Amino acid sequence: MAAGKRKVPLRKCAATGEMFPKKELLRIVRTKEGEISVDLTGKKSGRGTYVSKSEEAVEKAQATHAIEKQLGAAVPEDVYADLLHAVRREALK
Repeated sequence: MAAGKRKVPLRKCAATGEMFPKKELLRIVRTKEGEISVDLTGKKSGRGTYVSKSEEAVEKAQATHAIEKQLGAAVPEDVYADLLHAVRREALK
């Protein structure tokens, strides 16, 4: 690899199964205490999974329970609301 060229970390969207650069995805994390939340910083400790920054991906993840399967825990409705809010805020940028 040439100097200055860094490898872009890729992650898979839980809803679509597509690979994206980490920065193009939203992270959902389950802490050791079992609390599930949206991790906008990408730095919270715990088990994480990723969803594309699109309303369709969030809705598909909710319909198929993809996030719940990835994290092994029930995801509260407000987490999906937070995800949709984050996607809409991102769309305004």
